[in-house]
Amino acid sequence: MILKLKRTPGIYVVGFMASGKTTIGRLLARRLGWDFVDLDDDVEAAAKMSISEIFEQRGEPEFRRLETEALRSRVRAIESGKPTVIALGGGTFVQPENAALIADNGVTIWLDCPFTIVKRRVERAAHRPLARDAALFAQLFEERRQHYARAEYRIPIEGENPEPVVEAVLRLPLFE
Repeated sequence: MILKLKRTPGIYVVGFMASGKTTIGRLLARRLGWDFVDLDDDVEAAAKMSISEIFEQRGEPEFRRLETEALRSRVRAIESGKPTVIALGGGTFVQPENAALIADNGVTIWLDCPFTIVKRRVERAAHRPLARDAALFAQLFEERRQHYARAEYRIPIEGENPEPVVEAVLRLPLFE
C-alpha cells in the first residue's frame, strides 16, 4: 500500500450521480475490511431530512454547507487512522474547499460512467433534485467531468456489473 494511504487511510470515490459510487464503495470496503460511508447518508442524518427535502426547503447552498461539514468530520476520523471508503456526493469533489480537504487525506478514485448509463439509472429514481430538468442534467454532467478528472485515479464504467469495477480498483498501484 502506498505511503499516503498508510498515513491517512481514506479512499474517496468520486463521480457523477448514479455512477455507482455507493455500490462500488461498499463492495470495495468489504473487500479491504475497511469501514464504508455514503456521505449523502451523513448529510441526511445531520439534517434529519432527505436530500430532496434539503434542496427544496433550505436550498443547495445549505446542502453544500452540510456536505462539507460531514466530509470534514469523516476526514478527521481518517486522519486519526480509521480506514474508510467514502462515496462522495456527485457535487462534493467539485467544491474547491472539499477537494482541498481530501487532497492530503487519502486518495481519490473517479468512476467515469458514460452519460447514457447515468441517464438510464437516474430515470428510475425520482429523488434526485438536480436531475429534474433533462437539459440542465446533461449540462451538469459535462461541466463536472473536468473536476472529476482531477482525481488521482480513473476507472471507466462500462456496464451494470460492479464486480469488474471493484477488481479494477484493487489492481491500482496504490495497493502494491
